[in-house]
Amino acid sequence: MSKVSTCLWFERDAETAVRFYVSLVPGSGIGQILRAPGDWPGGRAGDVIMLEFDLGGQSFQALNGGTTVTYETAASISVSCADQAEVDRLWAALTADGGAEIMCGWLRDRWGVPWQIVPEILPRLLADPDPAVAARVFEAMTQMVKLDIAALERTAAG
Repeated sequence: MSKVSTCLWFERDAETAVRFYVSLVPGSGIGQILRAPGDWPGGRAGDVIMLEFDLGGQSFQALNGGTTVTYETAASISVSCADQAEVDRLWAALTADGGAEIMCGWLRDRWGVPWQIVPEILPRLLADPDPAVAARVFEAMTQMVKLDIAALERTAAG
């Protein structure tokens, strides 16, 4: 576990969420799972209280807080995707079972956690030395929900 990590709050199903997340992102895994030594306001002795996990090299914690919380979009989990197949796979998995599409590559999973599913090529296209190319790509991106690499590349080409 790194010195700094993001902690995600769940009502009761942190372990289910974490197992789902690590199954989606290569190079991910679950570290320590902490269980309650006794009954507590959010659950019973033996229940999972917190998990430490890694998503593609980034440290996280997941806490079963016992009450429902909502996530805003000021923070999100951002995943850089090598190709459209990876964008599509993650998008489908994370929006399934109650997840929701937002816009510009943003979505919420079924627990309400915000994610950004971003093709690796997007930052390069947005940083194109030709400001007209960058502007066209930016405009195209703002019209998309799930990001489409081929459409972004066509837009960049003019």
